[in-house]
Amino acid sequence: MSDNPQKDSPQKEQPRRRQARGERRIAQLLEAAASVFCTTGYTAASTNAIAREAGVSPGTLYQFFPNKEAIAIELGDRLMHEMRETYGEALAPVDPATPLEQAVGAAVDRFIAFNCDHPVFFALMHGPDIPGRIAEEHDALHATLISRVEGLLLSLLPDARPAEVTRTAHVCLGMYKAGLELILAHEGAERDAYIEEIKKVLIGYLGPLVGDRLGPAQATTTRSA
Repeated sequence: MSDNPQKDSPQKEQPRRRQARGERRIAQLLEAAASVFCTTGYTAASTNAIAREAGVSPGTLYQFFPNKEAIAIELGDRLMHEMRETYGEALAPVDPATPLEQAVGAAVDRFIAFNCDHPVFFALMHGPDIPGRIAEEHDALHATLISRVEGLLLSLLPDARPAEVTRTAHVCLGMYKAGLELILAHEGAERDAYIEEIKKVLIGYLGPLVGDRLGPAQATTTRSA
């Protein structure tokens, strides 16, 4: 074996370059799949349509993914990993001095930003015929999210029974998901208006339960459309 690292570097760099090219190609295919799934839905999507969207041949696609389901699973895994990071930040403990409006608004904004940046997440997770593994992982994600919401609510409702906290967490998440579908169906100023309506619904629901445990409400400025 040569003691000269420069002599060995070309051989070592070739696999790295191939790996980097492979990762870029996978990212390209996943981006194309996200576009196709959002446009046609998972059931109607095809590997040919995904390859066309990516600007590659079906043969190139099959070098990386054996079928449509494998693409959806890889895309879903990456999105769920990012979603876990998002709700870890969004559902951090709340400072008691924080007004309820601010606490709810910050959490909603983080979740909405994620879903608006990745509309395929909603299309995959709520489609009628998603792969079984994605459905199972989404159920696990939902259970973890409910647990995190319960933890946040416990700091706001220390006297509530566990069953009440769980029920409140499910209602909050249900209201958010119902609103999310409306939000994603609109754009621009109309989308912003729906986001504000969802915040009002959640604040109106949680306000009487939380009482004065969080900071006093702050006056909000109504923006003109």
